[in-house]
Amino acid sequence: MEIKFSERAKHVSNTATREILKVTEKPEIISFAGGLPAPELFPVEEIKAACEAVLNESGEQALQYSTTEGYLPLRQAIVDRLAAIGIDTTPDNLLVITGSQQGLDLTGKLFLDEGDIVICESPTYLAAINAFKTYNPKFVEVPMDDEGMIMDALEQTLQANPDAKFIYTIPDFQNPTGRTMNLERRKKIVELANRYNIIIVEDNPYGAVRFAGEALPPVKHFDTEGRVVYLSTFSKIFAPGLRLGWICADETLLEKYVAFKQATDLHTDSFAQRITAKYIELFDLEEHIQKIKAVYLSRREKMMECIDAFFPKQVNHSVPEGGLFIWIELPDQIDTEELFAECLKNNVAFVPGKPFFPNSAKKNTFRLNYSNMPEEKIVEGMKRIGKVLDEAIASQAEVSVH
Repeated sequence: MEIKFSERAKHVSNTATREILKVTEKPEIISFAGGLPAPELFPVEEIKAACEAVLNESGEQALQYSTTEGYLPLRQAIVDRLAAIGIDTTPDNLLVITGSQQGLDLTGKLFLDEGDIVICESPTYLAAINAFKTYNPKFVEVPMDDEGMIMDALEQTLQANPDAKFIYTIPDFQNPTGRTMNLERRKKIVELANRYNIIIVEDNPYGAVRFAGEALPPVKHFDTEGRVVYLSTFSKIFAPGLRLGWICADETLLEKYVAFKQATDLHTDSFAQRITAKYIELFDLEEHIQKIKAVYLSRREKMMECIDAFFPKQVNHSVPEGGLFIWIELPDQIDTEELFAECLKNNVAFVPGKPFFPNSAKKNTFRLNYSNMPEEKIVEGMKRIGKVLDEAIASQAEVSVH
């Protein structure tokens, strides 16, 4: 049978990361690969109480179709959360979406035609690359250092690509590197966007999970012209299975987002929205987030101790002040896809760095997640990776000598 796919569908295939994560679902694998929150921290009993309250108080409405923009009490609760971090907005500037991943897809629909340019950090979030790739754009990568995207390099990129559609950035505890953009660069990126007339898409799924250092205002806090589209989610601070995120944007932009979302799925799960709003009404979400941060800080500390104890000295790593990830950089000649295969033989997994680079694949990097595994498994898994790294670096040294 001949299937007449669209041109877009012809370019879509299973990602390497999807295949990696399938392998790591085996129970014997200690996996540092996924960006998974700790399931034992999900507030199951409180969510049960919120569910019961919703069904008792408004069950018929909760199970009915709803507005595309989202449940108003939930949008108001998000407005209150945003006000606390320096974003002054209203429910009219918010769209509740099915996880922030839907926000990335809708952004592609809204801005990208084939061949359009997306400017992004190098490396960047692999699922954002995949979401945007559906619309067949070109990616231009901007280098980073430990303080985030380098602004001089960004300005040169903007000068060289005057027709670029948007800048995609993850300023807080970036995925995959765990790095955070400093305050001056947050101001500067808005200044450059204003000067070069370009949209900024600020993706902030991790910002609330800061457990060290000083909190910084979002890039959108400095937005003076309504050109920053802000994406965030409840997945890392509440329950990812409910699939609740949001877009905060200027009303002109939001109208377009609403229209595309309506064509996609009419609205995000009404029941999940009401459960989350009721939880926020009945319980202390901030207290719950504090519990998450305490556990993740402890696990990050344990993983960094293990890097010092078990990894070769030639390894460099990021030191995240929040979020879920540590980024590892190895000597240039090491291919982490080969290391991944060796680690699987030892029942431990990470994500090789290559999928995080849309153009310039750097094979000597990988991402570790510390949020999902208990500390005893972190220690055992890191020992196993360390052994594979020792053998790989020793082998490369032997080749160099010969």
